[in-house]
Amino acid sequence: MDRYTALQVFRYVAELNSFAEAARRLGLSSAAISKNIAELETYVGARLINRTTRRMALTEEGRIYLEHVTRGLDALADADEALGPIKAAPSGTLRVTAPMTVTLTRLSTAIPRFLSQYPDLKLDLHLDDRRVDLVREGFDLAIRGTDNLEDSSLIARKLAVMSHVVCAAPSYFAEHGKPKVPSDLKALNCIRFSHSGRADTWEFKKGDRTERIAINARYSVGSSLAIRDALCEGFGLSLIPYPYVENDLKEGRLQSALEDWSTVETTLYAVYSSRQHVAPKIRAFLGFLIEEFGGG
Repeated sequence: MDRYTALQVFRYVAELNSFAEAARRLGLSSAAISKNIAELETYVGARLINRTTRRMALTEEGRIYLEHVTRGLDALADADEALGPIKAAPSGTLRVTAPMTVTLTRLSTAIPRFLSQYPDLKLDLHLDDRRVDLVREGFDLAIRGTDNLEDSSLIARKLAVMSHVVCAAPSYFAEHGKPKVPSDLKALNCIRFSHSGRADTWEFKKGDRTERIAINARYSVGSSLAIRDALCEGFGLSLIPYPYVENDLKEGRLQSALEDWSTVETTLYAVYSSRQHVAPKIRAFLGFLIEEFGGG
């Protein structure tokens, strides 16, 4: 048994949840994949994967082993990369998809500085608040904001966590009253971010209490910038990431409400297709994002 190959096979099978997909990614036959897993299980003296003709799942031993195998393989990859050729500088065209509001509020002024460091690199940046299929649409990297990152064979690097705030213009609260408890939102005009997985129900927590409020929205829109504009015009209130309205709150154009209740957070991730052989252009941009956002 080539143990390094067997460990790679185990990792791919576990992360992709598929023997066939692991075989395709590694360029091996299905028989070779099964043989490596069987030999590895014999070597460690434990069953790592329960499998039938239709499904597979890691055993408890398999989950523990995968955690250590992942760290070990990543450390080896980092060691190899540290000794890689200096000539592998970022170059070519980097295709990135990112949410519009995140980019315009946190990145757009810094991107020219990033590009000035790499004269051989071109950036093709697509601003889109919808969820993009990274592989199918040919992107090298995506920035995604979510409160529940779905299981995926993609690699996700945490960049930052954004808290949310309920807010409106002072004029709206003066006319309609400021909500004291989440249920007060039912009588108010809420502005709905249509791309959110929780657009129709807002969740609030205080101690052991959890309240889920069905939203009455006359205005639904897939842009947080459009929501911010509507808020500042006094049209209604919304639950919006705090960084998007931070200046408006500080300067009095907007006021917050329900401050004693906690609510959903949005985690920003940089998502790319594989840990193996990450292109210099992707690694450079990932480093830039981590620096700008603080790495979580």
